[in-house]
Amino acid sequence: MTIAPSNECTPFYQPGETITCYAGSAITGKRFVVISANRQAGPGLNTSTSGGNYTVAPAGAGVKTFGVAVQDAASGALVTVIASPGYIVPVTCSANITAGVEVEISSAGQVQTLASGKAVGMCVNGATSGGDAEIKLY
Repeated sequence: MTIAPSNECTPFYQPGETITCYAGSAITGKRFVVISANRQAGPGLNTSTSGGNYTVAPAGAGVKTFGVAVQDAASGALVTVIASPGYIVPVTCSANITAGVEVEISSAGQVQTLASGKAVGMCVNGATSGGDAEIKLY
C-alpha cells in the first residue's frame, strides 16, 4: 500500500528560472526591483488576467532586492524578472563602477559601489555612470 505524502513543500519556482511579475508601478528594464505587495489574484481564483503573479516595484537605495527587470513595463503590466543568484546581467549604474567590487542599490533600482547598504552582487565588468555594468547576482 502506497501512502500519499502530506503537507508537501512544492517550490513555486525552480532556480534558474525567470519569473513573470506584475508591475505595481512603472518599471525600467535592467534595474533591480523589490516585492511591493501581495501576489495578484489569478485565474481560478477570480476573473483577473494578472495570472497570480508577484507584485514588484523599483528598488530603493540600500534594500535587499527580488531581482532584475528584463524590460520596461508600465504600471499594471507584466514584467519578466531574473531572480536567481549566479546570473551575470547588465544593470544600469548611477555612478562609475570598477570591475571586482561589490555593488548595492543606489536609487530607482540602479547600482553603485557598495558603501553602507546591502550587497546585491559583484561587478565583473565596470561601466561609467548611466551605463550598464555587468553584475553577478547574489
